[in-house]
Amino acid sequence: MKKVMFTLITGLMVVVLAACGGKEESTEAKNDDKAKTAETEQQKQMEEMQKKLEAQQVDEKKTVAIVNDKKILGSDYNSALASTQGQMQQMGLDPTAKDHAENVKKQTIDSIVGNTLLLQEADKKNYKVSEADVTKQLDEIKKQFQTEKDFEAALKNLGMDRKTLETQIADDMKLKQYVKEEVPAVELTDEEIQKTYNQFVEQGKSTGQEVPKLEEVKPQIEQSLQQQKQQEKLAQQVEELKKHAKIDIKI
Repeated sequence: MKKVMFTLITGLMVVVLAACGGKEESTEAKNDDKAKTAETEQQKQMEEMQKKLEAQQVDEKKTVAIVNDKKILGSDYNSALASTQGQMQQMGLDPTAKDHAENVKKQTIDSIVGNTLLLQEADKKNYKVSEADVTKQLDEIKKQFQTEKDFEAALKNLGMDRKTLETQIADDMKLKQYVKEEVPAVELTDEEIQKTYNQFVEQGKSTGQEVPKLEEVKPQIEQSLQQQKQQEKLAQQVEELKKHAKIDIKI
């Protein structure tokens, strides 16, 4: 599932204390002031970035696309947008920069269209998710928060309600079922694993890091390669589905 809390920025309460009387300040007091100043500046930067990220959102009720007979609303777009923004930030890129903004929009639309086509195909093949499974997954997400109030606040900050989250959970679980059955894992060759490990070794040398032995990282390499191949197959499948689909992008 797209991590629900992927792009959530939690506000920090910064209390600025008035300076105490006296002409001389202790070193401890000066350091404390510096820490507060740095914290305040960081908070401002976070708030400014959050405003820029939110500026890329669209009206929640706006129809952003129609995939076959399925209307994609702005609320769906904004949720996918948050994931795209988060991925770019993880790569050290600013999704709000001019040279990235159009790419963010395209990636978000492509993601929505692709997921919608795959879910429609899953429905055709009668993949289903039980209400109990959705509730169980929802409870796991809620465990990330100390209180129900914190959970509700996080949803509100993301522009979501509980019903929307439950729908996303159900769709994600259904999609995982579909992928497991329709896009099974492929066999990996020793050559592929060795090639990936060699790249890992070269990367480690360039950064001066000690590289573990192949046996130690082989499971991670296999998992990464499997996911990569699975994504490639899914992308090919989406392209095939697009050939027979009616897609109308509205933004």
